[in-house]
Amino acid sequence: MINKRETIRKNMVKPIIILLLMAMVAGVFAACGKKQDNTFTVGFDAEFPPYGYKDDNGEYVGFDLSLAEEVCKRNGWTLVKQPIDWDSKDMEISSGSIDCIWNGFTMTGHETEYTWSSAYINNSQVVVVRSDSGITKLSELKDKVVVVQAASSALSAFEGEGASEENKQLAESFKSLQQVGDYNSAFMNLEAGSVDAICMDIGVAKYEIESRGNKFVMLEEYVSEEQYGIGFRLGNTELRDQVEETIQAMLKDGTFEKIAVEWGLEDSVCLGEAGSDDVIKSEQPVKESEHFFKKLADIVGQLGKGILATLLIFVLTLVFAMPLGLLVCFVRMSKIKVLQFIAKLYISILRGTPLMLQLLVVYFGPYYVFGLKLTYSYRFIAVIIGFSLNYAAYFAEIYRSGIESIPRGQYEAADVMGYTRTQTFCKIIFPQMVKRVMPPVTNEVITLVKDTSLAFALAFTEMFTMAKQIAAADASIMPIFVAGVFYYVFNFIVAWGMEKIEKKLSYYQY
Repeated sequence: MINKRETIRKNMVKPIIILLLMAMVAGVFAACGKKQDNTFTVGFDAEFPPYGYKDDNGEYVGFDLSLAEEVCKRNGWTLVKQPIDWDSKDMEISSGSIDCIWNGFTMTGHETEYTWSSAYINNSQVVVVRSDSGITKLSELKDKVVVVQAASSALSAFEGEGASEENKQLAESFKSLQQVGDYNSAFMNLEAGSVDAICMDIGVAKYEIESRGNKFVMLEEYVSEEQYGIGFRLGNTELRDQVEETIQAMLKDGTFEKIAVEWGLEDSVCLGEAGSDDVIKSEQPVKESEHFFKKLADIVGQLGKGILATLLIFVLTLVFAMPLGLLVCFVRMSKIKVLQFIAKLYISILRGTPLMLQLLVVYFGPYYVFGLKLTYSYRFIAVIIGFSLNYAAYFAEIYRSGIESIPRGQYEAADVMGYTRTQTFCKIIFPQMVKRVMPPVTNEVITLVKDTSLAFALAFTEMFTMAKQIAAADASIMPIFVAGVFYYVFNFIVAWGMEKIEKKLSYYQY
């Protein structure tokens, strides 16, 4: 009887597991269609005023968020305000972590990439320059450094498939078209003089100029004109229709206009105007994606330039950081107390603060501390300086631990044999130290490979940043996975090489 019950129990386990897996899959597909819970998660850029940002009270507010709150109120939903990294928005919506992208989201040029609501805002891309720049026309941006937000409408206006020939020629005349993660970084670059202009949405431009005093001005010429809409996952028409119906009802009873007036955008709204629903009317069935291997080859080709930038950061950091770390180690072990204190303070600061913060200090410090104007070429130099200083602090402590692990008797034996201090270190201590510190040095080298992605804090485009940009442009997560494979392969090769060196040094074990 016991064996029979045990057999029945075991036979029931597999069907239960299968049912649970089927339920999970069904839940995933259900989440992509009609809402199954009482929440409505809106993805937005938290640094995009007046459409969405954090106010002085620490609350997320903005025109789009006010509209979303009213939509949720009328449908009995709970609004979840989810700040997102803008160049990762496609992965957010594809994975189902957000229900829609509602934050000054440009429809123009992206009509077939998402399921859209009606257009509700007319927007323009404009150029902001320093008040003392002397730039008054778009044509005067020739040989200038222009910055845009990554995966933004401004970038699409210059490099997107729908970019006009005039804008493409204008972009070709730039000295460089840089990308940053947010507009605060863009304005810091502009104020410091490392870039000459910012291309951005007119609504955000007006807000930023007003809040920053008279340091900046907006050119009268527009780069492009476009419309904003609410973007849903491609094919999710059911949720879109629920929101669209509510928005139209708000337009009819005057609530939409009232909210627009509250945020000073009454002159920009276009909901209900002729043509605002053209994208909805022209919706096409979702097409099959292109062949996997063809798409993979395209991505690898596009990542080539970013891979070279990552390798360059990696190699140059090691070239400068490893000997600098040895120098800091000597100072740290010096018998002069003042030098010891300086080395300890250096190591403490560099290991105790984020690398991204250190990069920003190295880059913007000369301007904000000494008033020195930054140059375009200094960007890459700042990246190498920041990485080298940071990793030198870690290498210094690793070297110190290796040197101090050598028994004191070896120093005494060398002294008896007539070796000088320099000879003792170079011929006896240093070779043993190198052998002992190889494992922790390997860990730091592997970490460096991954840390190269932080160069984007200074608008320097390396491989992972390029992967995110390609992912945003293609509305696909594949470029991120390709980048991940590169990191793994690169780290595997590094670890293999370091292991070979370690085995060669540990001669007595083999």
